[in-house]
Amino acid sequence: MNRTIPLLLAALVTAALLSACGGDDTAPGSDDDSHNATDVAFAQGMIPHHAQAIEMSELLLAKDGINSQVAELAEQIKAAQAPEIETMTGWLQGWDEDVPPTTGMDSMDDMSSMDGMMTEQDMGDLEAASADEASRLFLQQMTEHHSGAIDMAQQETEGGSYPDAIALAEGIIQTQQAEITTMHDLLARL
Repeated sequence: MNRTIPLLLAALVTAALLSACGGDDTAPGSDDDSHNATDVAFAQGMIPHHAQAIEMSELLLAKDGINSQVAELAEQIKAAQAPEIETMTGWLQGWDEDVPPTTGMDSMDDMSSMDGMMTEQDMGDLEAASADEASRLFLQQMTEHHSGAIDMAQQETEGGSYPDAIALAEGIIQTQQAEITTMHDLLARL
């Protein structure tokens, strides 16, 4: 009987250690499987959405004579959204999900049904506009574009399960709402 107690204790300790090893050993920020269909849809939708915002910013910044505050906002949008595309691409790859294209989007009109996406005509109008008109058009289009991104991000915060995706969505809501306020102010002054 005296020999049974140490063996029983050893077995219990071993079982407890194995149980701890087999538990949820993933830390927040790791590419684990704690994502759901909402997380996938968010990343797959937001990547082309961000890519279009960057393209819109580049179209504006390629023009001479753009309002300096509007140009600064376009640079800010590019700087924020390019790394987010990389982050979401990494998630999708880690989840073994399709990564949407960020360039050569021949089906732009198909994507215009997504919240806030511009059509090929909208993009052409921005590209063809003079500097003053382009500043105004960019602010109007980007306000609509950001509103769509906020809607998409709210869907993620309500239905997603991947902590990093939810955190990114919350950041998008906060940042892009502030940028919409800035764009309204700039439009009033143009």
